[in-house]
Parts: sequence; C-alpha cells; structure tokens
Amino acid sequence: MFLENTVNHKEQFGWIEVICGSMFSGKTEELIRRLKRAQFAKQKVEIFKPTIDTRYHDDMVVSHNSNEIRSTPVPAAANIAILAQGCDVVGIDEAQFFDDEIVRVCNDLANQGIRVIVAGLDMDFKGNPFGPMPALMATAEYVTKVHAVCTRTGNLANYSFRKTDNEKLVMLGETEEYEPLSRAAYYHAMRKDQESSPKEREV
Repeated sequence: MFLENTVNHKEQFGWIEVICGSMFSGKTEELIRRLKRAQFAKQKVEIFKPTIDTRYHDDMVVSHNSNEIRSTPVPAAANIAILAQGCDVVGIDEAQFFDDEIVRVCNDLANQGIRVIVAGLDMDFKGNPFGPMPALMATAEYVTKVHAVCTRTGNLANYSFRKTDNEKLVMLGETEEYEPLSRAAYYHAMRKDQESSPKEREV
C-alpha cells in the first residue's frame, strides 16, 4: 500500500516505492501501471533500466504480458542522477542489476522532491537477498511485495528457481530458464538438485 498525497504540502520531499518479488510476479507490470498513471496526470516521468536487460527490447521496459513503456538504458546508477533532473517521477526497472550506488541515487532523488518507483527481484536464484534490493527496501517509504503462482503447487510463489546448471549470479532468462516456486516446492527442488549433483560429477 502506498499514498500519493501528503498531508503537509509544505514539505517538498519525495519518497521511494519499491515493488519486489520473484520472477513472473508482475513487478514490471505494476511499475508500468504506476508510471503510465503519472504520465496521464501530465507529470514529467523518466524511466531507466540497466543496459544488460535486452530480453524484449533495447529501449523499452516490457513486462511478461507485453505491456511496455519507453525507457533509457543506463550502464550505472550514477547516470540516473544526471538524467533525472527536473522530473516529477522516476521509474527504475530491474534494480537488482545495478551497483550499490543505486541506493544513494534513489535517496538523493527523493530528497529533491521526486517520487522514485523501483522494481526488482528481492532474491536471487539461490534464495539470497539480491544486490542492492535489501537496502532499497529498508530506506523506502513504501514496499509492495508481489507474488507469482507456483508452477508445481499452485500456491503463491516468491522464489525464482533456475532450471539450468549455470551458476552465474546474473543470467537473463524467461520460462525456459526459470520458474516461480513456493517455499516448499523450492526447498524440494533445491534438495533434489543437491542430491543429483554428486552423481552427475561421477559420470
């Protein structure tokens, strides 16, 4: 839950909203919804994403449902601070891929009176907090955790299970590489992987 109207209008500070969850949970969809509503209200909106995210489009932020909004790909968080001057609202997608500087950048923008909306994975494929997301969630005024549906149990899913053997932390992918799992399903899948790994090494 987040508020868009402050009580004390003399206070010119902005705020940070974080939308987090697993893959296929609708994070980008919710980010786009909030940003398009701000655009409809004639607010000046800028959207940024990391340059490494080219899954659907080089310049567009695109959800899994093919909803999209134009964005500016940037290689580092510091670029956002330069390009976001004069904005009313700043949107940032896939924040987990940015360097830790993204936390300071978001707070500086909010302190300038800008509404900052950030979307990103809160956990990596190993179930660990992902990059700068924990610090962003801690400093944000509003945090919305969205959930996918577990592909194995039908329950709410908050884990992103990687179906390939690639151990790199950053690996872009879709349904061929990842599936959303509930806690129980994720635990069983990880245990099964651990049990089968020694056998595979012996072959």
